[in-house]
Amino acid sequence: MSTVDSFFDAAEYRGAVPADNDWTAGWTLSSGSEAQEIEELKGTVTSDVTLAAGKTYYLTGDYTVKSPATLTIEEGVTIIAKHDNTVDYILVEQGAKINAAGTAENPIVMTSEKKEAGAWGGLHICGKAPINVQGGKGTSEIGDAAYGGDDAADNSGKLSYIRLEYTGYAFSEDKEANGVTFYGVGSGTSVDHLQAYRGSDDGFEFFGGTVCVKYMVATSCSDDSFDWTEGWCGKGQFMVAYQENEETLGYDCDCLMECDSNDKDNSLTPVSHPVLSNLTLVGNGNDGRGVRLRAGTEVELYNAIITGKEQPLTVETVNTENALKNGISRLNYVEISGVLSSKQNIYTNDLFQAAEGNRTNATFALEDKFIGTADGGKDMSSDSFFTATDYKGAVTADDNWTAGWTL
Repeated sequence: MSTVDSFFDAAEYRGAVPADNDWTAGWTLSSGSEAQEIEELKGTVTSDVTLAAGKTYYLTGDYTVKSPATLTIEEGVTIIAKHDNTVDYILVEQGAKINAAGTAENPIVMTSEKKEAGAWGGLHICGKAPINVQGGKGTSEIGDAAYGGDDAADNSGKLSYIRLEYTGYAFSEDKEANGVTFYGVGSGTSVDHLQAYRGSDDGFEFFGGTVCVKYMVATSCSDDSFDWTEGWCGKGQFMVAYQENEETLGYDCDCLMECDSNDKDNSLTPVSHPVLSNLTLVGNGNDGRGVRLRAGTEVELYNAIITGKEQPLTVETVNTENALKNGISRLNYVEISGVLSSKQNIYTNDLFQAAEGNRTNATFALEDKFIGTADGGKDMSSDSFFTATDYKGAVTADDNWTAGWTL
């Protein structure tokens, strides 16, 4: 092109980029270069590792964090489990830590290439807090890691604003992974704003320990939304379980909460005794159980809405029912869509109805699956863990804390 027009540079060739003057170098991305930059996560972590904000990583097998290492995951990180013949999961062993802190605007997302329940193995954390198995020590179902001990205040790190999708890989008939599994995790660990989305097996399971949780959502998990056993004595507030109908979801879902102490020996200590407030638990309309209290568990359950199951609240085993009858356990300000079912006929529906704030055969005006509350409630804020409320349920219409980071 002639340089008569001062806009044009002189050139004696056809095309835009000569071989000896690649003016695209350094500031553009070529096709496929983004995929080449995605780092793989696999193997053992023995020193501190940070996954940088906003980046994407592939999980390509087991990723095990060993003491004294800390795995830090910054806001906006996406971890994608590869769809191949390798089982993918993240395991944080005793003495190690995970500090994974997203935000509502930039949550951490742990997902899979295969968008189906059971596609990968989820997150497993092992702590040193008490459990009630013989000898006080256990071995994790996934990864065969030790857990349990005598440090109730053990600190395994921080989890905040994390969405875990399509977890629940079946290692065998007896071993299926959950969204997050807390093995003997202590109260020094900070846990808030987690969602388990369309997982196989449980959304969140607690094997003993004292960890406390807040702002938890379990969505359409095929087994139980929340599950505890082996002496969990933590606290929880603002907990949601929602199960889509089987006809549209493609699979069935079991309990909204399945609650045990130790099914082999109900008398082993510590006995499970979580204190929970402000729950909305919505079943998929089948003839199953909603909240199932059994195997010697104790519980204090306040400000709860339970609906969408033919048997919304069931109590079983002598120890569990006696604890309720004798006031060791409490069900107060709990509204259910049917009646309480008692296997031993020790703690009956009549006793439940007579307890403070309870209501049976209730109907609820919930919007967008689980948003809405019922009037009245117990203020739990005398315990500094709990936020003051005056309602039953987890999510108010004017403060939807699930917005922006959940599906």
